[in-house]
Amino acid sequence: MPEDARPAHAAIGFRVKSGWATAVLVAGPIESPQVLDRQVVDLCDPAVPESRQPYHAAMGTLQTDEAKVRRLRKVICRATNRSVPGLIKAYRDAGRRLRSAGLVVGSDIDPAKITNPHIRAHALEGRLFRTVLEEAVRACSLPCTVIVEQNVYKRAAERLGRSEEDLKRAVALLGRSADGPWRADEKTASLAAWLGLA
Repeated sequence: MPEDARPAHAAIGFRVKSGWATAVLVAGPIESPQVLDRQVVDLCDPAVPESRQPYHAAMGTLQTDEAKVRRLRKVICRATNRSVPGLIKAYRDAGRRLRSAGLVVGSDIDPAKITNPHIRAHALEGRLFRTVLEEAVRACSLPCTVIVEQNVYKRAAERLGRSEEDLKRAVALLGRSADGPWRADEKTASLAAWLGLA
């Protein structure tokens, strides 16, 4: 594609999960962006299965062995620092002018305030994967914003000057250009990327 035919700016949205994230690349004018790519990005090492849930000792049990958690954190950092810069470099090498990245997370609750050990394990993992991904994005000189999933449509409505219902319809339509199913993770990631264009 000739350089002048490419959209001037693009942004990446991520829906962060435990051990992975859905990444969606969006470009074009703010009024009518297009999805250019979507893929799953590893935030853990598939060869080290316990790196997907480092704070789980067993089903429903909080990992209390700090040495084991520390070792798994290093595995997670290495995996993320391979996959995320590789993705960003591939987009830049393809001529995309990336403006920013948006990370959609499930919660921003302080894990220390959670008394249930199993729920605390999930909160610790959520915070770990979000933090590691955010650091990897920023290390690529890309501004990054974190948005809690339950607030993403409200925030987008305020920023983009459209109703939440209108944005939900528009985001659903964005998926028509993507192959395969267009699920909630892709929708919220694409909306975070759309916000990054604003």
